[in-house]
Amino acid sequence: MDRKDSLQHIALSKEQKNVIAELRILLIDENRQRAESLTSALNNSRYKISHLVNPDMSLLKQVDEIQPDIIVIDIESPSRDILESLSTISHYNPKPVVMFSGEKDTDTINQYIESGVSAYVVGDLQAERVKPILDAAVARFREFQKLKVELSDTKQQLASRNLIDQAKRLLMKKKNLSEDDAFKAMRKTAMDTGQKLDDVAKTLISFLNTI
Repeated sequence: MDRKDSLQHIALSKEQKNVIAELRILLIDENRQRAESLTSALNNSRYKISHLVNPDMSLLKQVDEIQPDIIVIDIESPSRDILESLSTISHYNPKPVVMFSGEKDTDTINQYIESGVSAYVVGDLQAERVKPILDAAVARFREFQKLKVELSDTKQQLASRNLIDQAKRLLMKKKNLSEDDAFKAMRKTAMDTGQKLDDVAKTLISFLNTI
C-alpha cells in the first residue's frame, strides 16, 4: 500500500468510527399531531421513528414484531397493561424506554421506573428537549445493562469458587489429601476431561457425598 492509499485508508477508518448507528424508535402515542411534532424534532438525528402504534394495541406484540432499539411512550395516563408489558420486556428483552406523561403521582412514577423505564418525563413535550432526553435515556440504559452483566459475572464467579472449595474440602476429608493435592487432583481431572473446574467440582460433590 503506497502513502496515498495509506492516508485514504486512515481517513476512511476515522470516518467509519465517527458514524453513529441509527436507532429505531417504536412510538406509542394516542395523539397523532403530537407524534408528528416529535418526529419533526428528531429530524437529522440518529433517532428514527420506525413505527407508531395506538396505546390500545398490544405493546408486547409490537415489540416482538418490530424489534425497536428504543420505546417511546407519550400518553396522558399510562394504563396498568402498559406497566405490566414494560415489566415483561425489561425481564426478557430489555430496551431503553422513555415515557412522557401527565401523571405526576410519585408512586406511579416509581412503579414505571421499577418496570424498566429509563426516563420518565412529566409535562408537555418540548421539541428541543426530546433529543437530549433520549440521549440520556440510552446512556443510562447501557450503563445499567453493563452493571447487570458485571453483577451476574461476579455472582457466577463466587458460586464457582464456592463449589470448588466445597469439593476440595470433601476430597481432603474423604481421600485424606492436603489442600494443595486436592486442588491439583481437581485441576488434572478438568484438564484430562476438557471440563471446567466448577463442573468437575459439581461431579465430585455429588459422588463424594454418596460414599
